[in-house]
Amino acid sequence: MIGLLNLGSLVLGLIAWTLPLVNLIHYKKNDNKNWAAFSIISISACAISLCFQIFYHYHLVKIEDWSALMDITGAVVFAATVLLIVTIILNSLNLIVYRKGTSV
Repeated sequence: MIGLLNLGSLVLGLIAWTLPLVNLIHYKKNDNKNWAAFSIISISACAISLCFQIFYHYHLVKIEDWSALMDITGAVVFAATVLLIVTIILNSLNLIVYRKGTSV
């Protein structure tokens, strides 16, 4: 059951990237007034995804599975960094694009 944290983390990470991409793709097609809500949901999904990884690492510490921790920690740090940076970039692009379109 604890392995579902990794699956949930992956799904939420994909959601964190998909929402701003969909907003950017649909920018020209319609006047999306909910772009800020989608950005907040995207950043929240990213945060929950990272939190799931922290919970999984806590579980490994609790059961004292040191070899698993040593095996996965480097990859998790890299993946978390990429997730966070890409999410911030995508949501920043949304902010720039939608603010530019609403400025007078």
